[in-house]
Amino acid sequence: MTQTTSNQIRWSSADLELFPDSEWKHYEIVDGELFVTRAPHLGHQDSGGRIYARLFFWSEETNLGKPFFAPGVVFSDVDDVIPDVVWVKQERLAGIVDESGHLTAAPDLVVEVLSLGSQNERRDREVKLRLYSLKGVLEYWIVNWRLQQIEVYRRDAGQLRLVGTLRSEDELTSPLLPGFCCQIARFF
Repeated sequence: MTQTTSNQIRWSSADLELFPDSEWKHYEIVDGELFVTRAPHLGHQDSGGRIYARLFFWSEETNLGKPFFAPGVVFSDVDDVIPDVVWVKQERLAGIVDESGHLTAAPDLVVEVLSLGSQNERRDREVKLRLYSLKGVLEYWIVNWRLQQIEVYRRDAGQLRLVGTLRSEDELTSPLLPGFCCQIARFF
C-alpha cells in the first residue's frame, strides 16, 4: 500500500495477498481505492446465478463464448475486481487469462448485481462503470434484483452509454450475443 500526496491510501493487488482468505468478504480495488463487501443477499446470488445459467446454456449452443461466475479480473496492480458474471468471446479467451486463472483484459460483457447501500451503488454505477468503460468492456448490465430491472450499457464512441432500462416484462437481446433472447422476469 502506498500513500498519495493527499494522504489517501492507494491499495494494490499485492496488498490483497496480505488479507485473510474469506468466503464472506470480497476485496476489490479500483484506481487504488479499496472496496470491501460482505457476502451478498440470497436474492443477489440467485439473480447472478440465473443470468450465468442463461448465458451458459446459450453459449453451449452457439460456442461463441463462455460465461464465468465471480471471476477475478486484474486489469492492473491498482484495478483488481470481482464482477458477478462476465462473458468472453471464444476467440479472445485464451489470450486474456493469466497463469493464476484471472482475466487480465476486459471481458466482452460484465454483469454487476446491485447490493443495498450507497457505497455499493456508487461502486457499481460510477466507479466500476468508469473502469469498465476505460478498459474496453463492450456491454455492461447493472441488475437490480429488488426492482426486477436491468440497466443496459453498450459501447458507443469509446464509452459505455446507457441504452435502456429493461423491466420484468421486457426481453433482453444484444448485438454482442446473436440469437440470445430472455425475458427479464426469468432472471429473478
